[in-house]
Amino acid sequence: MLKRLPNLLTFSRIAAIPVVGGLLLLDSYNADALALAAYVLACITDYLDGYLARAWSLQSRMGRFLDPVADKLLVVTVLLMLVGVDRIAGLDIAAAAIILCRELLISGLREFLADVKIQVPVTRLAKWKTGIQMVAIGFLVAGVAGPTFGTVTSVDIGLVGLWIAAALTVFTGYDYVRAGLAHIAGSDDGAP
Repeated sequence: MLKRLPNLLTFSRIAAIPVVGGLLLLDSYNADALALAAYVLACITDYLDGYLARAWSLQSRMGRFLDPVADKLLVVTVLLMLVGVDRIAGLDIAAAAIILCRELLISGLREFLADVKIQVPVTRLAKWKTGIQMVAIGFLVAGVAGPTFGTVTSVDIGLVGLWIAAALTVFTGYDYVRAGLAHIAGSDDGAP
């Protein structure tokens, strides 16, 4: 059982996605509180699955495949649901779109770079970006169940965090794009 725990945690994160999405559709205080709880648990499993796999030397092909997929599914689905329930609206949709586009671009580049046996390590700034993004999305998921600070709501805080994450997303994506384009251009040299 312990040998499979990191992958089980990853599967639990995937299972939490429709729960968070469905609760967001209910649009009530209790539903928002439960959606936040499910989202926070999913974020915790994101940290724990990788930590346990490394600490216990249980890294596997399945885990290396599923972990980033689960992360992308969680971020993409929750951002789309937040747009759908108007917690992200107007110009703020651009921040979500930047994050979504980067996720798709980086996934494609990672796939390409894996084929040519190139790895781009995750930087400390990229980890900060992920942390800020998770917290910002958490404030947005909290909605009416989240804290307020005078006239500043949980959603207001989440939107500011989302823009910070979007800016960091562009910056941290540069390393992947640079490495990917260099290898793409190099692979075209001998092409007809």
